[in-house]
Amino acid sequence: MLKIVAYEGQYKNIFRDLNLAWLQHFFYVEEKDHELLNESDTHILEKGGFIFIGLWNQKPVSCYALLKLEEGIFELGKMAVDENHQGLQIGQRMLTHAIELAKGNQWKKIILYSSTKLNPALHIYRKHGFKEILLEGNSPYTRSDIKMELIV
Repeated sequence: MLKIVAYEGQYKNIFRDLNLAWLQHFFYVEEKDHELLNESDTHILEKGGFIFIGLWNQKPVSCYALLKLEEGIFELGKMAVDENHQGLQIGQRMLTHAIELAKGNQWKKIILYSSTKLNPALHIYRKHGFKEILLEGNSPYTRSDIKMELIV
């Protein structure tokens, strides 16, 4: 059973470790990743963003962050699911949670950066209404070759 809870200090290492495992499996860890993962309070929460942790039978197994870009516009990022818990639709439930939060707060949109190497993730984003938009030249991540948005 999955329960999604707001980030607390006790989850700092799990947030970092889930993301590092995912990044090292598929890509590599970039400077921006180190900044967000090692100083999540400063670079996410204190700037008006959010972090959520997914608990499977009380064990933290997934996470995601919403980084505030401007009023009513957030970037969905740092979503990861422990490899031993993949295939249980945890990522989809985390994404649904983010969308419901955005609607409940009457945000304008959610954007995200991804990679065309991640076909299953892109399929899920599209299924939930995200549309591909122009990727700016100064993307925050080298690995990102696609940008998507959901108008809430």
